[in-house]
Order: sequence, then structure tokens, then C-alpha cells
Amino acid sequence: VKLEQAGVPHIPITMNRKGKNPLEDAVLTYRLHRLFRQHSPDLVLAYTIKPNVYCSLAARPLGIPVVNTVPGLGSLFVRRSPTTSVAKLLYRTALRHSHAVLFQNEEDLRCFVEEGLVAPEVAKRVPGSGVDTEFFAPAPRSRRMGPFAFLFAGRFLRDKGIRELAEATRMLKSQGLEVETRLLGMFEPSGSEAVTREEVSGWVETGDVVHLGEADEVVGIMREADCVVLPSYYGEGVPRTLLEAASMEKPLIAADGPGSRDIVEDGRNGFLCRPRDPEDLARAMQKMLGLSEEERSAMGKAGRRRVQTQFDEKIVVRRYMEEVQGLMAGRYAGRNGVASSTS
Repeated sequence: VKLEQAGVPHIPITMNRKGKNPLEDAVLTYRLHRLFRQHSPDLVLAYTIKPNVYCSLAARPLGIPVVNTVPGLGSLFVRRSPTTSVAKLLYRTALRHSHAVLFQNEEDLRCFVEEGLVAPEVAKRVPGSGVDTEFFAPAPRSRRMGPFAFLFAGRFLRDKGIRELAEATRMLKSQGLEVETRLLGMFEPSGSEAVTREEVSGWVETGDVVHLGEADEVVGIMREADCVVLPSYYGEGVPRTLLEAASMEKPLIAADGPGSRDIVEDGRNGFLCRPRDPEDLARAMQKMLGLSEEERSAMGKAGRRRVQTQFDEKIVVRRYMEEVQGLMAGRYAGRNGVASSTS
């Protein structure tokens, strides 16, 4: 609906985001190829693993240039399962003729280049997915009473560090510290990586967390938090939750890993902790609690400055426009008989 309101035509296509059926994916590739042939786009922009792979394969026979975005490696690369080898093979095959492959952090870019999944000359960096710093602006909390509020906002996946967060909160409360850990986000379909409703309900019953459910609008909820926590070892690009929170001048706590450490400067705008380590996470949370209001405010201001200068969505859009305009200039020059740098 939002796309239509903005005047952007929308063509729905069915895709099983987590499916591993090769026949199903072959059908998806065929449907994409048919759509590209029918609509003859000048350029395809693909985002996340399945669109990256299957849009690239569908567009290649038609000579349509593709710009891929890898917004993080995800749990598939973190766990190193047999499926990881299949994913690497697909990436290596699909990205072979990509005109540009954009990464949100330097470590992911280096990983793809070193493993031969993408050619060095087309691998480039963009500063995350960007954030609207005018919309995600600092504002005072509506109330100041109650315990210190930590907020987690994200999908309820094991690799997002939710279990470690619940355990760390339990440790702090066992020391008599007045804290409240709020969980905001959506449950994933059942699977080995999903945090279940039963688990969260158990944490709520024991008083370890407060479950806020889902929300389309997070600004009001984030405003009421004292600190935003993302102990994720999922394989993030640059986590949008941290960008939005920093833009609102919230101090941050995050697991020390690719993407998260791009936005969190330890001791400056937040604290980093060891991934998968609830004790170290509890240490970081206790350290945040021990700061004065002025010190946390200074952290928040430092985070917003960092977002404004490096991660504002205007900066990200400009990088994409530079890429698109460069490709289009070369493409149309080639059509007019001038050698194209992208051919």
C-alpha cells in the first residue's frame, strides 16, 4: 500500500524466504525471468540472499544489469552448516556477472572476496541501510519513574541473543538491581533458530522480561527506554535497531561483532560485550546502570552525531544513486556505440 501511495508500481511474487526446496527455487527463478522479460527493466536492485541469487540468475540471460546488496551474512554463515556450502555455491554462481555487490560492513565484504564469492572490483561498501534522522529524533521520555529500562527490538531468533539477555537480566535482578528488560518484536515460524512463545511466556512469568508484542511504530516505545540492547551474533549488516536508537540519542549495548561495532564505539556511545556470553552482557548492563544521567546523555549525543555523519539515509541513497547513474550512463553509452565500462 505504501509503495502504491508513493506512485511505485508493485508486482507481488511468492517466495518462501526460508525454503530449501530446489524445485521451488527453480520455479521462482523462472517467474522472475518471465517478469523481467515482460517489463524489460533497465536495472535490477536485489536485496538479501534469495533475491540476490535468483534475481541475478533470472536477469543474466536478458542482459539486464544487477546491483546486489548483502545486508549481513545472517545465521546461515554463522552456523557453518552443510547448507552454508550450498549458499556459497549459489552466491558464487549468481554474483559472477553482477555489476555491483554492495556490503554494509567491511568484514562481510572481505569475507566474500576472500572466499571467491564475488570479484573484488565489484564489491563495494555502503553505510548500512540508513536512517531518517529527522524522524528518529531525540525526545524526552513521558515519564521518569520506575526501574531502569533496557529495550530489545528485533526478530525473536536465538542468534539475536535474546536468551542471553533474559539470563543477564536475571543475574542483575538477583543482585537486587532495579531493571526492566523489554522485548519488542515478532516471533518467527517454528524452527531450530526460533525463540518460542513458551520461552518468552516463561521469562515473563518469572519477571525476567516484559513482552511488548509487535509494533509498526517503534519511535514511541524506543523513546521510553533508557538503553537499547542488541546482543546479536546473527551476522548483521549494520543493525537498523542500533541506528534508530542512536539517532534518538539512546546509549547502546551490543555484542562485539561485524556490523554492530560499526555503530557502537565501546565507551563512547555505548558498550560492547562478548557474543553468546550472558555474564559479560550482564557486566555491560551493570556498567550502563552505574553511569550518571549526564554520562548516558553524553553517550546518546555521541551516537546521534555518528549516525548523522556516517549513516543518515541521505548518505546511503546518494551512494545507491551514484551506482545506478554510473551503470545507466555506461549502459546507454554502450547502446549508442560507445564502449561501456560495465559490459
